[in-house]
Amino acid sequence: MKVCVVGCGAVGSLFAANLAQLEDVEVWAYDLLQPHVDAINARGLRLTGAGEVVSHVAATAAASDLPPCELGIVATKAMHADAAIAATAHVFADGAVASVMNGVGNEETLARHVERVIRGTTFPAGKLLEPGVVQWDVKGDTTLGPFESQPAPMEAVESLADACTRAGMPTAAVADARPPQWRKVIFNASTNPIGALTGLTHGRVCERPDLRALVTALVDEGKAVAAAQGITLDADPEELIDHAARPEVAYDHKASMLQDVEARRATEIDFLNGGIGRFGRELGVPTPLNDAVTALIKGLEASWT
Repeated sequence: MKVCVVGCGAVGSLFAANLAQLEDVEVWAYDLLQPHVDAINARGLRLTGAGEVVSHVAATAAASDLPPCELGIVATKAMHADAAIAATAHVFADGAVASVMNGVGNEETLARHVERVIRGTTFPAGKLLEPGVVQWDVKGDTTLGPFESQPAPMEAVESLADACTRAGMPTAAVADARPPQWRKVIFNASTNPIGALTGLTHGRVCERPDLRALVTALVDEGKAVAAAQGITLDADPEELIDHAARPEVAYDHKASMLQDVEARRATEIDFLNGGIGRFGRELGVPTPLNDAVTALIKGLEASWT
């Protein structure tokens, strides 16, 4: 089986390196960061932290070098997904592609370019330490399911889930992947921008009563938007937030949005709080706090220019 990981940043690298340990899986990685690609090809892709892994992965920054693949995992930042899948769509002419990106609307982006799409949600997290080396900060589960309007066959969903699980990335194949996806969207939208605006890690945000109350208010708005779509969350985001704040889980983890702010990179705010606000307006559900947080992050981004 050939699997192509599109976007080999922190999360993409976690999937690529672990899957490459399997004898029956050939992993290709597509990423535009040439030093990262060169390091992977020269020394292998190394994970350190929550797991110690060094794997051989065929990496390239040229989409034309990629062979046809049965399965794909798109792990770019949400705002880069359209360009990334447009460049690599030919690889999946006969295959299926999963999104494991943050936020909402990513499956619709993939569906504009490929026929068979898998809705995905993943909780493992990390950060790029140097070209070819990724720190694995947080372990967690992944859920995959057919994207409703352009579904991949359930056999393809199950095949990818089985490979990921055997590789050490526990993954469930389900008929409806919206509940876990919206649970994570609400989790991210209620915690990531607060960390990005204050510079605090997840645990430090949660231990301040004032900020924790704001997190809960953002969660409540997200729950209302999910409920308006008829989505019953598979678990309470509040429990996940408190679990992640424990010292042995993610107390010291800097959310990806904080990492982006510190590097003065564009954030995924339009696909997190902005996405909740967009769905809220379509459904007639007020989301004033999510709208305010979106404006604050976009204002912060504007300050860099």
